[in-house]
Amino acid sequence: MHKGRLEAFSDGVIAIIITIMVLELKVPHTDNIAGLKPLWPVLMSYMLSFIYVGIYWNNHHHMLFAVEKINGTVLWANLHLLFWLSLIPFVTDWMGENHFTKWPVVLYGIVLIMNAIAYTILAAILMKREGKESKLSRAFGRDRKSKLCVLIYAVAIGSAFITTTISLMLYLLVAIIWFIPDIRIERILAGNEESE
Repeated sequence: MHKGRLEAFSDGVIAIIITIMVLELKVPHTDNIAGLKPLWPVLMSYMLSFIYVGIYWNNHHHMLFAVEKINGTVLWANLHLLFWLSLIPFVTDWMGENHFTKWPVVLYGIVLIMNAIAYTILAAILMKREGKESKLSRAFGRDRKSKLCVLIYAVAIGSAFITTTISLMLYLLVAIIWFIPDIRIERILAGNEESE
């Protein structure tokens, strides 16, 4: 199967996810800038989630760029990832509306960790299909970054039972880790691989 339809479908779902998130932002009923103050938790939740969805879109694009063909297993693994991504607007809204209280922050972390696991499964299936010497396999390497982030998510979820501030800082840390591009992946995908 050609990967074009998978890419187009995934892009469309991710665009809808972002649209749903922004539609959850309610306009204040005042023209005063102070009217935005009660909305800061909702805005902060939206910004963090927008970054996460953007990171997944970007990494998904790079991953599919490195593969030639897909099969039914890849389609199901991709749908599994899209399922967990589609829950981000719900947990984002719940967390923001409740000013980062324990259970919304815990559920937000569970959705994030499930997204990470789903992405890892998709990557593993693609790497197996492409082979150990493929560009994708060389770009991912041992994938320490993903494993570290799953651990950070688990710590963040546990921390929410003590203080959600630590959890939120850890969620932000993972976003920063993924926001910084991996130059090695770019080099390998571009065909400018250097021996390390």
